[in-house]
Amino acid sequence: MFTKREILRSAAFTGVSIATTSLPVWAQTTADRPGFLKAKDVAEAGFIYGLPIVMNYAVMYEYAVDRNSGQFKAPFNQLKNEPNVFTYKDTAIPTPNSDTPYSFVWMDLRAEPIILSVPAVDPKRYYSVMLCDGNTYNYGYIGTRATGSEAGDYMVVGPDWKGATPHGIKKVFRSGTQFSVAGYRTQLFSPDDLDNVKKVQAGYTVQTLSGYLKQAPPPAAPAIDFPKIDKELVKTNFFDFLDFALQFAPAEANEKEMRAQLARIGIGPGKSLNFKDLSIEDKLEIGLGMKEGERKVDEAVANAGKAINGWRVSGLPGDSAHYNGDWLKRAAAAKAGIYGNDPVEAMYPLTRSDSEGQTLDGSKHNYTLTFPPGQQPPVNAFWSLTMYDGKTQLLIENPINRYLVNSPMLPAMKANPDGSLTLFVQNKSPGADKEANWLPAPNGPIYLVMRLYWPKTTPPSILPAGEGTWQPPGVKRV
Repeated sequence: MFTKREILRSAAFTGVSIATTSLPVWAQTTADRPGFLKAKDVAEAGFIYGLPIVMNYAVMYEYAVDRNSGQFKAPFNQLKNEPNVFTYKDTAIPTPNSDTPYSFVWMDLRAEPIILSVPAVDPKRYYSVMLCDGNTYNYGYIGTRATGSEAGDYMVVGPDWKGATPHGIKKVFRSGTQFSVAGYRTQLFSPDDLDNVKKVQAGYTVQTLSGYLKQAPPPAAPAIDFPKIDKELVKTNFFDFLDFALQFAPAEANEKEMRAQLARIGIGPGKSLNFKDLSIEDKLEIGLGMKEGERKVDEAVANAGKAINGWRVSGLPGDSAHYNGDWLKRAAAAKAGIYGNDPVEAMYPLTRSDSEGQTLDGSKHNYTLTFPPGQQPPVNAFWSLTMYDGKTQLLIENPINRYLVNSPMLPAMKANPDGSLTLFVQNKSPGADKEANWLPAPNGPIYLVMRLYWPKTTPPSILPAGEGTWQPPGVKRV
């Protein structure tokens, strides 16, 4: 998952500051207030609906707008390659993926479409380009699974684009919002494979449609004064940020009712007014509504999918049709890991518990995880198992600099006589004879994430999520 220590993660996120908050205005007389909803109900619904949109704006602001954010990648419509994988030294992003170096481009689609070109990639090397809009809908994929390993030019257009498709464009992807992100994942086979990944990344190019056609560009889109966003501002101005983001996100058919309800009480593009104008009753109700919304989102994350052998197996992310107006599901997907892949692209079983339901803790126990003969994760690309500190969800420093085990490492690992594969999950070395199969654990709580890239769809398969014929084996206490 391309997760981030989203600045929206704390419980204080939904706090209400009477002195400084700017929230939707409520009419001051009972007669003028909407009869079918109270302030609390609308604030709760608006928070759940708006959470992914505001989270996405926060990431976009840090990555593409604020050059001093410490997370800035590149201006709009410029690609940024990250020619490395994460280690314990990387602390900005929780649950970091250490399998696939990333590349990013944030696209401004208002003036004209953007052309994403990819090189021919060795079919043995998995790569993907995930297209995600401001609603956090994954609206398209380029890559090994979706489009193959051949070189190609692909066009990304905004929601209102009506132009012709140029000759040579393999496929057109339509974003639901005027701003969108493309997240590239390129497989790294081993540490000494990094130069080969850099060569692949060098073949990724991004250009405007006019640049692609070698024509004069259209008039530039109007300049935007992007409102600064950080953890403190989100506490007090949540609906202000939602108002701002919605102006670049035309309402789809399945959200028009929600937008209409929010508009009646002042939530929508350019509609927010001062919170201080509200009655004490409404101030309290809005605060309670937002807190209740956050509670429901957290509960949905904890209960997502199905519990299998101590693992949670779910398939939350997807496109607009996948969510079909289920705003709680969309919010849970963003909170669990914004910019997660669709289940067909990658599955992410995760656990903090052993097979008996006890909390995994490297300071108290050693563990094993055994895949029976022929029952390793069924994938078309590759699989991995990554170790994180259970408290921080960060990679941990260890004496062999190993943060994960994955299928490309199998030739160096030792199988059991019956053909099964046992991984040793523990804080101290299991001994020189077993170290090839050792996944070093923290001296404390453990958080494990399995990644199945391009999971197989025919049995044995982890799909459909939580109902597949393949199930992750439980982590056993030694």
